[in-house]
Amino acid sequence: MSSDQAPGRKRRGAGRVTLNTVARQAGVSAITVSRYFNQPDSVSPERRERIAAVVAELGYVPNLVAGGLASARGRIVAMVIPNISGPIFAQTIQGFSDTLSRHGYQLLLASSYFDARQEESAVRAFLGWSPAALVLTSHFHSPGTEKMLADTEIPVIETWDYQPQRQPLQIGFSHFQVGVTAARHLHAKGYRRIAFVQNSAPGDFSALERRDGYLATLAELGLAPRVFAPDADRAPFEAGKQAMEALMGSPERPDAIIFANDNLAAGGLLAGQRAGLKIPEECAVLGFGDYPFAQMLLPSLSTIQPPALQIGVLAATRVLESLGVLPVAGTVQRLNLLQCRLIERESS
Repeated sequence: MSSDQAPGRKRRGAGRVTLNTVARQAGVSAITVSRYFNQPDSVSPERRERIAAVVAELGYVPNLVAGGLASARGRIVAMVIPNISGPIFAQTIQGFSDTLSRHGYQLLLASSYFDARQEESAVRAFLGWSPAALVLTSHFHSPGTEKMLADTEIPVIETWDYQPQRQPLQIGFSHFQVGVTAARHLHAKGYRRIAFVQNSAPGDFSALERRDGYLATLAELGLAPRVFAPDADRAPFEAGKQAMEALMGSPERPDAIIFANDNLAAGGLLAGQRAGLKIPEECAVLGFGDYPFAQMLLPSLSTIQPPALQIGVLAATRVLESLGVLPVAGTVQRLNLLQCRLIERESS
């Protein structure tokens, strides 16, 4: 007797609950059970409830790999974002996942942490699983990723950015314009020595586009720019503290500082308070992201709020339209320009 036939060892698939078993016990057809998983909205609430009860009772797990091979496309949508732990992307992920799941699709998520090589590795692994669609963040990709995007036949969406000249669907906003808005807000409030603090994550090129918007605006206003780059890979709060101490310890102290994100801004604001700095009387502080803690700081943090939830919901909607799951009049809208909102609070 071979080891595969040893007593007590089950053959692969032996005793597996099948879709037909679920259908019989729920009193519906196998096609109805299949629709329950793939197109839940097409099944009546009463039948959904019965099927759900049987699935839970039997512990049924649908064979998604087999289904994906049969259709040459899975029911998984892959997404790569810069930072899973960062609060700025949380609403995008949630909105995207919630919208997909209502139509029988699930999210497969990876983080690149602003590293183009890590993004390329994730994209290559994801494409090997034949996802239904691929969603990326911004347009800063490695040559290897660009080649894979050009070769793939599945829908590709770039989010948190807006580059109309690129081929993938665009859902996001102009980071350059965010820098313009931040600088103009502070100038309108009477500040003239306005500095910008970059992100300590070296690969955050979107933050550099916000810096470029700031630089262009100060040049237009006839003001001298000042950019501070924290030590690479320094933790955000610590990087903000480093920037505040360096800028306020210099002979030409700024009267306002734009930070690349709210984490940096919070670190700078708290460091300024510890040093006895009056905010905003002696120096205004402005962030980006509208993180949950922004309004809880004292003084509360002025910031620019990106349309994070809207990006996630709209990206999932465009994916589902591209796959024919949701109806669309004409062609799927490729360019989707959204707007950020300046939230003025006590720090400016």
